[in-house]
Amino acid sequence: MRQLIAFCIVLHFLISCTAKKQNEKVELKEPPASGLSGKELSIAHCSRCHAFVKPDLLTKASWRDVLPAMGHRMGVYSGGFRPDSLFDAGISGDVVRNAGIFPETSVLAKEDWVKIEKYYLDNAPDTIAPPLRKSKIRIGLKHFKYKEASFNNRPALTSMVKILPDNRGVVYGDAKNRRNVLTFLTPELKENYSIQLQSTPIDFYEKGNELYLTMVGRGVFPTDAADGTLQRFLKSGQTSGYKPADVPVSNLRRPVSMVYGDLNKDGFEDIVACEFGNETGQLAWYQNNGKGGYDKRTLRDKPGAITAVIKDANQDGLPDIYVLMAQGDEGVFLYENQGFGKFQEKRLLSFLPLNGSQYIQLADFNKDGFDDIVYVCGDNADKTPVLKDYHGIYIFLNDGKSNFRQAYFYQLNGAYKAMIRDYDLDGDLDIAAISFFPDYLRYPEESFVYLENKGKLKFEDYSIPEAPKGRWVVMDAGDMDADGDIDLVLGSFVYFLPQGDTTGLGKKWLTDGPSVIVLENTTR
Repeated sequence: MRQLIAFCIVLHFLISCTAKKQNEKVELKEPPASGLSGKELSIAHCSRCHAFVKPDLLTKASWRDVLPAMGHRMGVYSGGFRPDSLFDAGISGDVVRNAGIFPETSVLAKEDWVKIEKYYLDNAPDTIAPPLRKSKIRIGLKHFKYKEASFNNRPALTSMVKILPDNRGVVYGDAKNRRNVLTFLTPELKENYSIQLQSTPIDFYEKGNELYLTMVGRGVFPTDAADGTLQRFLKSGQTSGYKPADVPVSNLRRPVSMVYGDLNKDGFEDIVACEFGNETGQLAWYQNNGKGGYDKRTLRDKPGAITAVIKDANQDGLPDIYVLMAQGDEGVFLYENQGFGKFQEKRLLSFLPLNGSQYIQLADFNKDGFDDIVYVCGDNADKTPVLKDYHGIYIFLNDGKSNFRQAYFYQLNGAYKAMIRDYDLDGDLDIAAISFFPDYLRYPEESFVYLENKGKLKFEDYSIPEAPKGRWVVMDAGDMDADGDIDLVLGSFVYFLPQGDTTGLGKKWLTDGPSVIVLENTTR
Protein backbone atom coordinates (compact mmCIF):
# COMPACT_ATOMS: atom_id res chain seq x y z
CA MET A 1 0.00 0.00 0.00
CA ARG A 2 2.80 2.45 0.91
CA GLN A 3 4.38 1.78 -2.50
CA LEU A 4 1.05 2.55 -4.20
CA ILE A 5 0.66 5.79 -2.21
CA ALA A 6 4.23 6.80 -3.06
CA PHE A 7 3.58 6.05 -6.74
CA CYS A 8 0.43 8.20 -6.69
CA ILE A 9 2.30 11.08 -5.07
CA VAL A 10 5.03 10.92 -7.73
CA LEU A 11 2.41 10.64 -10.49
CA HIS A 12 0.55 13.67 -9.13
CA PHE A 13 3.82 15.63 -9.02
CA LEU A 14 4.68 14.72 -12.64
CA ILE A 15 1.19 15.62 -13.87
CA SER A 16 1.37 18.92 -11.99
CA CYS A 17 4.76 19.79 -13.51
CA THR A 18 3.58 18.83 -16.99
CA ALA A 19 0.51 21.00 -16.61
CA LYS A 20 2.67 23.92 -15.57
CA LYS A 21 4.92 23.46 -18.58
CA GLN A 22 1.96 23.34 -20.91
CA ASN A 23 0.39 26.37 -19.32
CA GLU A 24 3.07 29.05 -19.40
CA LYS A 25 0.96 31.45 -17.39
CA VAL A 26 2.22 30.46 -13.96
CA GLU A 27 3.25 33.50 -11.98
CA LEU A 28 6.11 32.96 -9.55
CA LYS A 29 7.47 35.22 -6.87
CA GLU A 30 9.80 37.98 -8.10
CA PRO A 31 13.12 38.89 -6.43
CA PRO A 32 13.15 41.61 -3.77
CA ALA A 33 13.88 45.23 -4.69
CA SER A 34 17.56 46.12 -4.67
CA GLY A 35 17.52 49.72 -3.49
CA LEU A 36 19.83 50.75 -6.37
CA SER A 37 19.24 53.75 -8.62
CA GLY A 38 17.97 53.42 -12.18
CA LYS A 39 21.43 54.10 -13.60
CA GLU A 40 23.07 51.56 -11.29
CA LEU A 41 20.47 48.96 -12.18
CA SER A 42 20.91 49.64 -15.90
CA ILE A 43 24.66 49.18 -15.70
CA ALA A 44 24.31 46.03 -13.63
CA HIS A 45 21.64 44.28 -15.70
CA CYS A 46 22.09 45.57 -19.27
CA SER A 47 25.86 45.12 -19.18
CA ARG A 48 25.41 41.39 -18.58
CA CYS A 49 24.58 40.99 -22.29
CA HIS A 50 26.39 43.87 -24.03
CA ALA A 51 28.26 47.14 -23.59
CA PHE A 52 26.31 49.72 -21.60
CA VAL A 53 24.24 52.08 -23.78
CA LYS A 54 23.66 55.62 -22.50
CA PRO A 55 20.12 57.01 -22.68
CA ASP A 56 21.06 59.97 -24.89
CA LEU A 57 22.01 57.74 -27.83
CA LEU A 58 18.34 57.15 -28.70
CA THR A 59 15.20 59.24 -28.56
CA LYS A 60 12.40 58.67 -26.09
CA ALA A 61 10.30 57.16 -28.89
CA SER A 62 13.06 54.69 -29.77
CA TRP A 63 13.54 53.67 -26.14
CA ARG A 64 9.81 52.98 -25.85
CA ASP A 65 10.31 50.35 -28.56
CA VAL A 66 13.62 49.04 -27.23
CA LEU A 67 12.86 48.81 -23.51
CA PRO A 68 10.19 46.10 -23.76
CA ALA A 69 12.60 43.94 -25.77
CA MET A 70 15.25 44.51 -23.09
CA GLY A 71 12.75 43.58 -20.43
CA HIS A 72 11.95 40.29 -22.14
CA ARG A 73 15.58 39.26 -21.67
CA MET A 74 15.12 39.73 -17.95
CA GLY A 75 11.74 38.03 -17.71
CA VAL A 76 9.77 41.28 -17.57
CA TYR A 77 6.52 40.98 -19.53
CA SER A 78 3.72 43.53 -19.81
CA GLY A 79 1.05 40.93 -19.08
CA GLY A 80 2.99 39.38 -16.22
CA PHE A 81 3.60 36.15 -18.13
CA ARG A 82 5.95 35.09 -20.91
CA PRO A 83 3.93 35.26 -24.16
CA ASP A 84 4.20 32.55 -26.80
CA SER A 85 4.52 35.30 -29.42
CA LEU A 86 8.20 35.65 -28.44
CA PHE A 87 8.92 32.37 -30.18
CA ASP A 88 8.83 31.59 -33.87
CA ALA A 89 6.69 28.70 -34.99
CA GLY A 90 8.39 25.36 -35.47
CA ILE A 91 11.97 24.36 -34.81
CA SER A 92 13.36 27.90 -34.61
CA GLY A 93 11.06 28.74 -31.71
CA ASP A 94 11.81 25.46 -29.96
CA VAL A 95 15.54 26.18 -30.11
CA VAL A 96 15.09 29.59 -28.48
CA ARG A 97 12.70 28.25 -25.86
CA ASN A 98 15.11 25.50 -24.87
CA ALA A 99 18.03 27.93 -24.76
CA GLY A 100 16.37 29.94 -21.99
CA ILE A 101 16.79 33.28 -23.78
CA PHE A 102 13.57 34.62 -22.30
CA PRO A 103 13.19 33.48 -18.66
CA GLU A 104 9.77 32.47 -17.42
CA THR A 105 10.06 34.70 -14.37
CA SER A 106 11.64 38.07 -13.77
CA VAL A 107 15.27 38.28 -12.62
CA LEU A 108 14.59 41.61 -10.91
CA ALA A 109 11.84 43.24 -8.93
CA LYS A 110 9.12 45.17 -10.77
CA GLU A 111 10.13 48.24 -8.77
CA ASP A 112 13.68 47.96 -10.15
CA TRP A 113 12.47 47.59 -13.72
CA VAL A 114 10.33 50.72 -13.35
CA LYS A 115 13.48 52.56 -12.22
CA ILE A 116 15.38 51.38 -15.32
CA GLU A 117 12.58 52.53 -17.62
CA LYS A 118 12.38 55.89 -15.87
CA TYR A 119 16.16 56.38 -16.07
CA TYR A 120 16.18 55.93 -19.85
CA LEU A 121 13.01 57.87 -20.63
CA ASP A 122 13.91 60.78 -18.34
CA ASN A 123 17.40 61.15 -19.80
CA ALA A 124 16.72 60.48 -23.51
CA PRO A 125 16.24 63.41 -25.89
CA ASP A 126 12.99 64.00 -27.75
CA THR A 127 14.79 64.19 -31.08
CA ILE A 128 18.24 63.50 -32.49
CA ALA A 129 19.30 65.44 -35.57
CA PRO A 130 20.48 63.30 -38.49
CA PRO A 131 24.21 63.54 -39.27
CA LEU A 132 24.98 66.19 -41.86
CA ARG A 133 28.04 66.12 -44.09
CA LYS A 134 30.58 68.93 -43.82
CA SER A 135 31.29 68.58 -47.53
CA LYS A 136 29.61 66.77 -50.40
CA ILE A 137 30.93 63.51 -51.76
CA ARG A 138 32.64 64.10 -55.10
CA ILE A 139 30.75 62.56 -58.02
CA GLY A 140 32.77 60.80 -60.71
CA LEU A 141 35.54 58.20 -60.70
CA LYS A 142 37.98 58.62 -63.55
CA HIS A 143 39.45 55.11 -63.31
CA PHE A 144 36.23 53.09 -62.95
CA LYS A 145 33.75 52.32 -65.73
CA TYR A 146 30.16 51.47 -64.81
CA LYS A 147 28.71 48.30 -66.34
CA GLU A 148 25.30 46.75 -65.81
CA ALA A 149 24.45 43.08 -66.28
CA SER A 150 22.05 42.34 -69.14
CA PHE A 151 20.57 39.43 -67.15
CA ASN A 152 18.75 40.12 -63.89
CA ASN A 153 16.55 38.31 -61.37
CA ARG A 154 13.98 41.01 -60.66
CA PRO A 155 13.18 42.17 -58.14
CA ALA A 156 16.80 41.69 -57.15
CA LEU A 157 17.37 39.72 -53.95
CA THR A 158 21.10 39.26 -54.40
CA SER A 159 22.53 37.22 -51.53
CA MET A 160 26.18 36.97 -52.67
CA VAL A 161 28.52 38.07 -55.47
CA LYS A 162 31.91 36.73 -56.49
CA ILE A 163 34.39 37.74 -59.18
CA LEU A 164 35.73 34.66 -60.90
CA PRO A 165 39.47 34.88 -61.64
CA ASP A 166 41.12 34.41 -65.04
CA ASN A 167 38.56 36.47 -66.97
CA ARG A 168 35.72 34.01 -66.27
CA GLY A 169 33.03 36.50 -65.30
CA VAL A 170 30.89 36.88 -62.20
CA VAL A 171 28.67 34.59 -60.14
CA TYR A 172 25.83 35.73 -57.90
CA GLY A 173 23.06 34.23 -55.81
CA ASP A 174 19.41 35.24 -55.66
CA ALA A 175 17.36 34.57 -52.52
CA LYS A 176 13.74 34.45 -53.66
CA ASN A 177 11.54 32.18 -51.58
CA ARG A 178 11.36 28.70 -53.16
CA ARG A 179 13.42 29.92 -56.10
CA ASN A 180 17.02 30.16 -54.97
CA VAL A 181 19.33 30.53 -57.94
CA LEU A 182 23.08 30.65 -58.51
CA THR A 183 23.79 32.51 -61.77
CA PHE A 184 27.08 32.55 -63.64
CA LEU A 185 27.63 35.58 -65.90
CA THR A 186 30.10 35.77 -68.76
CA PRO A 187 32.80 38.47 -68.76
CA GLU A 188 30.34 40.46 -70.90
CA LEU A 189 27.80 40.14 -68.03
CA LYS A 190 25.40 37.92 -69.98
CA GLU A 191 23.90 34.78 -68.49
CA ASN A 192 26.19 31.79 -68.96
CA TYR A 193 24.12 29.31 -66.94
CA SER A 194 22.14 29.13 -63.71
CA ILE A 195 21.76 26.45 -61.05
CA GLN A 196 18.53 25.95 -59.11
CA LEU A 197 19.19 25.44 -55.40
CA GLN A 198 17.17 24.16 -52.46
CA SER A 199 18.53 26.82 -50.13
CA THR A 200 19.87 30.39 -50.27
CA PRO A 201 23.54 30.73 -51.33
CA ILE A 202 25.50 33.12 -49.14
CA ASP A 203 29.21 32.29 -49.56
CA PHE A 204 31.17 30.93 -52.55
CA TYR A 205 34.54 29.14 -52.49
CA GLU A 206 36.25 27.42 -55.43
CA LYS A 207 39.05 24.92 -55.00
CA GLY A 208 40.28 23.17 -58.14
CA ASN A 209 37.36 21.26 -59.63
CA GLU A 210 35.31 21.66 -56.46
CA LEU A 211 32.88 24.36 -55.41
CA TYR A 212 31.94 24.83 -51.75
CA LEU A 213 28.72 26.79 -51.40
CA THR A 214 27.50 27.97 -48.01
CA MET A 215 23.71 27.83 -47.87
CA VAL A 216 22.23 30.10 -45.22
CA GLY A 217 18.95 28.18 -45.05
CA ARG A 218 15.43 28.97 -46.18
CA GLY A 219 15.95 32.64 -46.89
CA VAL A 220 18.27 35.25 -45.41
CA PHE A 221 15.94 36.48 -42.69
CA PRO A 222 16.41 35.85 -38.94
CA THR A 223 15.94 32.30 -37.71
CA ASP A 224 17.39 29.87 -35.21
CA ALA A 225 16.53 26.80 -37.23
CA ALA A 226 19.57 24.71 -38.15
CA ASP A 227 18.75 24.68 -41.88
CA GLY A 228 22.14 25.92 -43.08
CA THR A 229 24.63 23.66 -44.84
CA LEU A 230 27.93 23.60 -46.65
CA GLN A 231 27.19 22.01 -50.02
CA ARG A 232 29.97 20.65 -52.21
CA PHE A 233 29.66 20.65 -56.01
CA LEU A 234 31.86 19.11 -58.70
CA LYS A 235 32.49 20.36 -62.21
CA SER A 236 30.29 18.54 -64.70
CA GLY A 237 32.81 16.78 -66.94
CA GLN A 238 33.57 18.78 -70.06
CA THR A 239 30.84 21.35 -69.47
CA SER A 240 31.27 24.59 -67.57
CA GLY A 241 28.57 23.76 -65.03
CA TYR A 242 28.55 22.08 -61.62
CA LYS A 243 26.64 19.13 -60.22
CA PRO A 244 25.85 18.54 -56.51
CA ALA A 245 28.18 16.18 -54.68
CA ASP A 246 27.85 15.87 -50.89
CA VAL A 247 27.12 17.98 -47.80
CA PRO A 248 30.32 18.08 -45.71
CA VAL A 249 28.78 20.23 -42.95
CA SER A 250 25.09 20.44 -42.01
CA ASN A 251 22.77 21.64 -39.22
CA LEU A 252 24.14 25.18 -39.26
CA ARG A 253 22.17 28.02 -37.70
CA ARG A 254 22.01 30.77 -40.31
CA PRO A 255 25.65 30.62 -41.47
CA VAL A 256 26.69 33.89 -43.13
CA SER A 257 30.38 33.37 -43.81
CA MET A 258 33.02 30.65 -43.97
CA VAL A 259 36.79 30.83 -44.31
CA TYR A 260 39.22 28.04 -45.12
CA GLY A 261 42.74 27.21 -43.95
CA ASP A 262 44.91 24.55 -42.36
CA LEU A 263 44.51 25.51 -38.71
CA ASN A 264 46.26 22.53 -37.11
CA LYS A 265 49.05 22.19 -39.71
CA ASP A 266 48.19 18.59 -40.62
CA GLY A 267 48.07 19.20 -44.36
CA PHE A 268 44.26 19.31 -44.61
CA GLU A 269 42.15 22.42 -45.09
CA ASP A 270 39.84 23.20 -42.16
CA ILE A 271 36.82 25.51 -42.03
CA VAL A 272 35.79 28.36 -39.73
CA ALA A 273 32.01 28.84 -39.78
CA CYS A 274 30.21 32.01 -38.69
CA GLU A 275 26.75 30.87 -37.60
CA PHE A 276 25.09 34.23 -37.05
CA GLY A 277 21.79 32.66 -36.03
CA ASN A 278 19.38 35.04 -34.37
CA GLU A 279 18.76 34.57 -30.65
CA THR A 280 21.17 31.63 -30.71
CA GLY A 281 24.16 30.83 -32.90
CA GLN A 282 27.86 30.15 -32.59
CA LEU A 283 31.36 30.39 -33.96
CA ALA A 284 33.01 27.05 -34.66
CA TRP A 285 35.84 25.53 -36.61
CA TYR A 286 35.55 22.24 -38.40
CA GLN A 287 38.63 20.05 -38.39
CA ASN A 288 39.20 18.16 -41.63
CA ASN A 289 39.71 14.53 -40.68
CA GLY A 290 41.33 13.71 -44.00
CA LYS A 291 38.62 11.21 -44.87
CA GLY A 292 36.10 13.56 -46.41
CA GLY A 293 34.51 14.56 -43.11
CA TYR A 294 34.83 17.34 -40.54
CA ASP A 295 34.86 17.31 -36.74
CA LYS A 296 33.25 20.30 -35.04
CA ARG A 297 35.11 22.42 -32.45
CA THR A 298 33.08 25.23 -30.85
CA LEU A 299 34.94 28.49 -30.23
CA ARG A 300 32.16 30.80 -29.00
CA ASP A 301 28.65 29.65 -28.15
CA LYS A 302 26.86 32.93 -28.86
CA PRO A 303 25.02 34.39 -31.87
CA GLY A 304 26.34 37.12 -34.14
CA ALA A 305 29.53 35.79 -35.75
CA ILE A 306 29.57 37.65 -39.06
CA THR A 307 33.13 37.86 -40.41
CA ALA A 308 36.21 35.71 -39.85
CA VAL A 309 39.79 36.06 -41.07
CA ILE A 310 42.51 33.42 -40.76
CA LYS A 311 45.93 35.03 -40.26
CA ASP A 312 49.03 34.47 -38.14
CA ALA A 313 48.62 37.34 -35.68
CA ASN A 314 51.73 36.82 -33.52
CA GLN A 315 54.10 35.42 -36.17
CA ASP A 316 54.57 32.11 -34.39
CA GLY A 317 53.90 30.09 -37.52
CA LEU A 318 50.39 29.06 -36.42
CA PRO A 319 47.29 30.48 -38.11
CA ASP A 320 45.04 32.45 -35.74
CA ILE A 321 41.42 33.54 -36.23
CA TYR A 322 40.09 37.11 -36.14
CA VAL A 323 36.30 37.27 -35.74
CA LEU A 324 33.76 40.08 -35.75
CA MET A 325 30.78 39.42 -33.48
CA ALA A 326 27.55 41.37 -33.88
CA GLN A 327 24.07 40.84 -32.39
CA GLY A 328 24.36 42.31 -28.90
CA ASP A 329 27.83 41.73 -27.48
CA GLU A 330 29.60 43.30 -30.45
CA GLY A 331 33.35 43.28 -30.84
CA VAL A 332 36.44 41.90 -32.53
CA PHE A 333 37.94 38.75 -31.02
CA LEU A 334 41.24 37.03 -31.68
CA TYR A 335 41.49 33.27 -31.25
CA GLU A 336 45.17 32.62 -30.73
CA ASN A 337 46.30 29.22 -31.93
CA GLN A 338 47.89 27.29 -29.07
CA GLY A 339 48.68 24.28 -31.25
CA PHE A 340 47.10 20.82 -31.13
CA GLY A 341 43.74 22.27 -32.18
CA LYS A 342 43.44 24.55 -29.14
CA PHE A 343 42.60 28.28 -29.28
CA GLN A 344 42.63 31.01 -26.64
CA GLU A 345 40.12 33.84 -26.91
CA LYS A 346 41.23 37.46 -26.61
CA ARG A 347 38.86 40.41 -26.98
CA LEU A 348 40.51 43.08 -29.11
CA LEU A 349 37.73 45.66 -29.50
CA SER A 350 34.27 46.24 -28.02
CA PHE A 351 31.35 48.08 -29.60
CA LEU A 352 27.86 49.16 -28.63
CA PRO A 353 24.92 47.00 -29.72
CA LEU A 354 23.63 50.05 -31.63
CA ASN A 355 26.68 49.93 -33.91
CA GLY A 356 25.26 47.25 -36.15
CA SER A 357 28.65 45.64 -36.78
CA GLN A 358 28.94 44.28 -40.31
CA TYR A 359 32.45 43.56 -41.54
CA ILE A 360 36.19 43.56 -40.85
CA GLN A 361 39.29 43.31 -43.02
CA LEU A 362 42.96 43.25 -42.10
CA ALA A 363 45.35 45.63 -43.86
CA ASP A 364 48.64 47.34 -43.01
CA PHE A 365 47.84 51.01 -43.51
CA ASN A 366 50.92 52.53 -41.87
CA LYS A 367 53.35 50.00 -43.41
CA ASP A 368 54.86 48.94 -40.09
CA GLY A 369 54.57 45.23 -40.85
CA PHE A 370 51.52 44.65 -38.62
CA ASP A 371 47.93 44.10 -39.72
CA ASP A 372 45.51 46.86 -38.77
CA ILE A 373 41.76 46.33 -38.50
CA VAL A 374 39.27 48.01 -40.82
CA TYR A 375 35.87 47.86 -39.14
CA VAL A 376 32.51 48.60 -40.79
CA CYS A 377 29.26 49.20 -38.92
CA GLY A 378 25.86 50.40 -40.07
CA ASP A 379 23.18 47.71 -39.83
CA ASN A 380 19.97 49.64 -39.18
CA ALA A 381 17.36 46.92 -39.65
CA ASP A 382 16.30 46.26 -36.07
CA LYS A 383 14.42 48.37 -33.53
CA THR A 384 16.41 51.59 -33.98
CA PRO A 385 16.23 52.46 -37.72
CA VAL A 386 17.50 56.02 -37.33
CA LEU A 387 20.59 57.58 -38.89
CA LYS A 388 23.55 57.42 -36.51
CA ASP A 389 26.66 59.60 -36.57
CA TYR A 390 28.88 56.71 -35.43
CA HIS A 391 28.01 54.44 -38.35
CA GLY A 392 30.78 54.18 -40.90
CA ILE A 393 34.31 52.94 -41.53
CA TYR A 394 36.97 52.79 -38.81
CA ILE A 395 40.69 52.03 -38.95
CA PHE A 396 42.29 50.64 -35.79
CA LEU A 397 46.10 50.59 -35.84
CA ASN A 398 48.03 47.64 -34.42
CA ASP A 399 50.89 48.35 -32.01
CA GLY A 400 52.53 45.04 -32.94
CA LYS A 401 51.23 43.27 -29.84
CA SER A 402 47.59 42.94 -30.95
CA ASN A 403 46.56 46.11 -29.13
CA PHE A 404 44.49 48.40 -31.34
CA ARG A 405 43.66 52.10 -31.21
CA GLN A 406 41.30 54.06 -33.42
CA ALA A 407 43.19 56.23 -35.92
CA TYR A 408 40.56 57.02 -38.55
CA PHE A 409 36.79 57.28 -38.94
CA TYR A 410 34.68 58.04 -41.99
CA GLN A 411 31.02 58.60 -41.21
CA LEU A 412 28.83 56.64 -43.62
CA ASN A 413 25.16 56.10 -42.84
CA GLY A 414 24.26 52.42 -42.98
CA ALA A 415 27.75 51.22 -43.94
CA TYR A 416 27.75 47.51 -44.81
CA LYS A 417 31.06 46.47 -46.31
CA ALA A 418 34.48 47.87 -47.26
CA MET A 419 37.05 46.27 -49.56
CA ILE A 420 40.67 47.37 -49.07
CA ARG A 421 42.93 47.37 -52.16
CA ASP A 422 45.40 49.57 -54.04
CA TYR A 423 42.85 50.37 -56.72
CA ASP A 424 44.76 53.18 -58.42
CA LEU A 425 48.14 51.36 -58.24
CA ASP A 426 49.92 54.25 -56.56
CA GLY A 427 51.42 52.15 -53.75
CA ASP A 428 48.92 52.76 -50.93
CA LEU A 429 45.63 51.23 -49.84
CA ASP A 430 42.28 52.67 -50.90
CA ILE A 431 38.81 51.76 -49.65
CA ALA A 432 35.68 50.91 -51.64
CA ALA A 433 32.52 50.77 -49.52
CA ILE A 434 28.79 50.18 -49.85
CA SER A 435 25.87 51.24 -47.68
CA PHE A 436 22.57 49.40 -47.31
CA PHE A 437 21.01 52.15 -45.18
CA PRO A 438 22.31 55.45 -46.58
CA ASP A 439 20.53 58.77 -46.20
CA TYR A 440 18.60 58.40 -49.45
CA LEU A 441 16.81 61.72 -48.98
CA ARG A 442 19.91 63.91 -48.54
CA TYR A 443 22.84 61.80 -49.76
CA PRO A 444 21.77 58.92 -52.05
CA GLU A 445 25.36 58.79 -53.35
CA GLU A 446 26.33 57.22 -49.99
CA SER A 447 25.21 53.91 -51.54
CA PHE A 448 28.74 53.52 -52.93
CA VAL A 449 31.77 55.45 -51.72
CA TYR A 450 35.37 55.25 -52.86
CA LEU A 451 38.00 56.58 -50.44
CA GLU A 452 41.23 57.45 -52.23
CA ASN A 453 44.26 57.29 -49.96
CA LYS A 454 46.20 60.56 -49.96
CA GLY A 455 48.71 59.42 -47.33
CA LYS A 456 48.93 59.60 -43.52
CA LEU A 457 45.38 58.26 -43.14
CA LYS A 458 43.91 61.09 -45.19
CA PHE A 459 41.28 60.12 -47.77
CA GLU A 460 39.22 61.87 -50.43
CA ASP A 461 35.72 60.52 -50.97
CA TYR A 462 34.11 59.88 -54.34
CA SER A 463 30.98 58.23 -55.66
CA ILE A 464 29.42 57.52 -59.04
CA PRO A 465 26.28 58.97 -60.66
CA GLU A 466 24.79 55.48 -60.84
CA ALA A 467 25.18 54.77 -57.10
CA PRO A 468 21.40 54.98 -56.35
CA LYS A 469 20.47 52.51 -59.13
CA GLY A 470 20.37 49.63 -56.64
CA ARG A 471 20.33 48.92 -52.93
CA TRP A 472 23.79 47.45 -52.49
CA VAL A 473 24.09 44.73 -49.87
CA VAL A 474 27.05 42.62 -51.08
CA MET A 475 30.31 43.42 -52.85
CA ASP A 476 33.46 41.70 -54.07
CA ALA A 477 36.82 42.92 -55.37
CA GLY A 478 39.15 41.14 -57.79
CA ASP A 479 40.89 41.31 -61.14
CA MET A 480 37.92 40.33 -63.26
CA ASP A 481 39.49 40.96 -66.67
CA ALA A 482 43.04 39.77 -65.81
CA ASP A 483 44.64 43.10 -66.71
CA GLY A 484 46.49 43.69 -63.41
CA ASP A 485 44.12 46.08 -61.62
CA ILE A 486 41.26 45.45 -59.20
CA ASP A 487 37.63 45.62 -60.33
CA LEU A 488 34.48 45.69 -58.21
CA VAL A 489 31.10 43.97 -58.38
CA LEU A 490 28.07 45.10 -56.33
CA GLY A 491 24.84 43.19 -55.65
CA SER A 492 21.43 44.72 -54.92
CA PHE A 493 18.76 43.50 -52.47
CA VAL A 494 15.37 45.22 -52.67
CA TYR A 495 13.02 42.97 -50.71
CA PHE A 496 11.92 45.91 -48.58
CA LEU A 497 12.10 49.62 -49.30
CA PRO A 498 13.91 52.21 -47.17
CA GLN A 499 11.79 53.38 -44.26
CA GLY A 500 10.06 56.67 -45.06
CA ASP A 501 11.36 56.67 -48.64
CA THR A 502 9.99 59.63 -50.58
CA THR A 503 12.60 59.58 -53.33
CA GLY A 504 10.87 57.11 -55.64
CA LEU A 505 14.03 54.99 -55.79
CA GLY A 506 12.36 51.94 -54.29
CA LYS A 507 9.79 51.61 -57.07
CA LYS A 508 12.52 51.90 -59.70
CA TRP A 509 14.56 49.14 -58.01
CA LEU A 510 11.60 46.76 -58.06
CA THR A 511 10.97 47.13 -61.78
CA ASP A 512 14.25 48.26 -63.34
CA GLY A 513 16.98 47.69 -60.77
CA PRO A 514 19.94 45.50 -61.71
CA SER A 515 20.89 42.40 -59.74
CA VAL A 516 24.58 43.20 -60.07
CA ILE A 517 26.77 45.94 -61.50
CA VAL A 518 30.47 45.95 -62.25
CA LEU A 519 32.88 48.84 -61.78
CA GLU A 520 35.64 48.01 -64.21
CA ASN A 521 38.99 49.45 -63.20
CA THR A 522 40.56 51.24 -66.18
CA THR A 523 43.88 52.05 -64.53
CA ARG A 524 45.39 49.43 -66.85
